[in-house]
Amino acid sequence: MTAVSDGLVAAVRGRLAGAPPDRTPGGEAALRTAVADAVRDAGVLLGPDGLAAAVRGVRDEILGAGPLQRWLDDPEVTDVLVNGPDEVWVERSGRLQLTPTRLGTTADVRALAVRLATAGGQRLDDAAPTVDARLPDGTRLHAVLPPLGGPCALISLRVVRPRPFTLDELVASGTVDEAAAPVLRALVAARASVLVSGATGSGKTTMLATLLSLVPPDERIVVLEESAELTPAHPHVVRLVTRRANVDGAGRVDLPELVRQALRMRPDRLVLGECRGAEVRDVLAALNTGHEGGFATVHANAAADVPARLEALGSLAGMSRDAVAAQAASAVDAVLHLRRAGPGRAARRLDEIGAVRRGEGGALEVVPALRFAPGGVVARGPGWTVLTRRLGGALESAHERWPAGAPGGPVSGW
Repeated sequence: MTAVSDGLVAAVRGRLAGAPPDRTPGGEAALRTAVADAVRDAGVLLGPDGLAAAVRGVRDEILGAGPLQRWLDDPEVTDVLVNGPDEVWVERSGRLQLTPTRLGTTADVRALAVRLATAGGQRLDDAAPTVDARLPDGTRLHAVLPPLGGPCALISLRVVRPRPFTLDELVASGTVDEAAAPVLRALVAARASVLVSGATGSGKTTMLATLLSLVPPDERIVVLEESAELTPAHPHVVRLVTRRANVDGAGRVDLPELVRQALRMRPDRLVLGECRGAEVRDVLAALNTGHEGGFATVHANAAADVPARLEALGSLAGMSRDAVAAQAASAVDAVLHLRRAGPGRAARRLDEIGAVRRGEGGALEVVPALRFAPGGVVARGPGWTVLTRRLGGALESAHERWPAGAPGGPVSGW
């Protein structure tokens, strides 16, 4: 920002010190009045357009991410990445692009990172040089201060869209193949327990929110998350969120504890936003005690790699490989694997549906059921029979729609 802009922001902050604004209509009005008064006192003449621009700029500095806010407001942008004062990248429609945004000096970038961390209720300084936080608008923040990440602070912002997508919208966008939609509906209707796997940014949270929106409205969904991101279109969702320890190291509430508390809240559907630690033991145990129809997301390179991922997480909880296999094979019915952009593909796409079972020697397996390729090509694997057996009548319509060898439908082999 320029010196004049910095002065304007400082003047507005002073006027609003007793009543910090928010994004409600009342807060917007107070902010506009404060900006107009500060501009008048500075002896600057601004027309309606100039005043509106000044209000937007001050709002972004006080309530938002400053010069980065314009990218967070872009509906096609999912990530904003700052590598240096002159290196601001955005991911738009699955592709990284360098932007013309300039942030000043490395000191300005550090100040922005610290301010964003403070807005998220977290500390970022030399004693605590990394931070994970959630901004008031839901945006996820990760920041690293020098020298851990080099000479400049590194900022990563992940946009969380408040509006969930319907399954029809995911089909229209190319994220879900038309042939997969009835299968996904059947998984929810049959109360199958499902893991949504994929890499970071592959659309796992979006897919999970869409699936939860298909849950009947008379069922109670209890969601467990480290940061509140899931926004399903459902009338009965309650959310438990972890809490970090305070500066004295007390008050921490982790996911395993939330799982235990959730079981006392009469959940019809137990949902873990992200399974990446020892909580896997409690989730698998819960799904093995009558809580069918649960969901969780997990990081994995492919559906076939999910068993190895669960074994690694289980080891953090002291579970043996056989114990993980026995629990997971009984608790989880299917894996939905998503991939990020590739040549000729949508930005994010449901790549495969796999069925979970124990194979030879008792090892946990994810057996390919359906694989979706660009152009509407759908391949059916041996896991299709496993899914048919588990889902029964809920899958009959999908099965009848694509008899073996039907054009555009599942085909034998891979």
